[in-house]
Amino acid sequence: MWQEKLEEVKKGDHKALARLLSFVENEQPGYEELLASLPSAATPVIGITGPPGAGKSTLVDALISAWTGQGKKVAVLCVDPSSPFHQGALLGDRIRMTRWYNHPDVYIRSLATRGSMGGLHPKIIELTDLLRCAGFDQILIETVGVGQSEVEIAGLADVTAVILVPEAGDEVQTMKSGLMEVADLFVVNKSDRPDAAAFVKNLQAMLAPAFSRKNTPIPILQTIATGAEGIPELVATLEALQQSSDSREKKSWLLTEKAYRLIERKRMSDLSRTSLQEQIKMATQQKDFNLYRFVKEHY
Repeated sequence: MWQEKLEEVKKGDHKALARLLSFVENEQPGYEELLASLPSAATPVIGITGPPGAGKSTLVDALISAWTGQGKKVAVLCVDPSSPFHQGALLGDRIRMTRWYNHPDVYIRSLATRGSMGGLHPKIIELTDLLRCAGFDQILIETVGVGQSEVEIAGLADVTAVILVPEAGDEVQTMKSGLMEVADLFVVNKSDRPDAAAFVKNLQAMLAPAFSRKNTPIPILQTIATGAEGIPELVATLEALQQSSDSREKKSWLLTEKAYRLIERKRMSDLSRTSLQEQIKMATQQKDFNLYRFVKEHY
């Protein structure tokens, strides 16, 4: 069944792609065989992350417009927070991108984090690799922009762009250590706001230690996504970063990170939280309960 769908996906059939993405996402029988049969594909993946309210969705919309205007095909995975009740996407706020839903060269899918601590969907690696086989020129992954997602996305994307706004000084200080390690590009969006130039200058000073560890400085661009200002420069910078030597050197590290997460998940697959809770509930009835001894004895 999936063999036929995969051939349709390779020919650009979006309906077949949607079915296979659900097939993998829901771990239906045969999904591992499907993943093992995927051919190698070099479609670049761009991670778009940053704090909530930075205008990530509007910026993604502007990037789609720029690339489709060049005749390119674009896929977007939007990762939203999940509902604690049904684990589905809580926001689903793709309203800004509704004009692309019926566009033949654009595919957009919202995903829920499903409680993933890093802010990404637990099957994000597999879903991205499936998209790589569907004939797209660019794949964009927009994260929820909270917690560790800024760092986690770097283990998945070929190029990671961190989106900020001029008022994000405190948030940058909080995320600074992780951002300096993972960001390939900073975008100061909503740059028509007051103090945008001062914020860029402060950001450059903040990132100065990272500059000394990299071959080239981390680009910092200013955009106004609602007016498509600065988008051509952003597109050119993203494409240049995809072709850079740093990006090629990063490939083995990316594959290692992906392999580590896949192995980690596979080894944890037979561990149930419910049964673990029952075991701990029974064990704590003994007065000398020790959590570390419990883990060592049982696992």
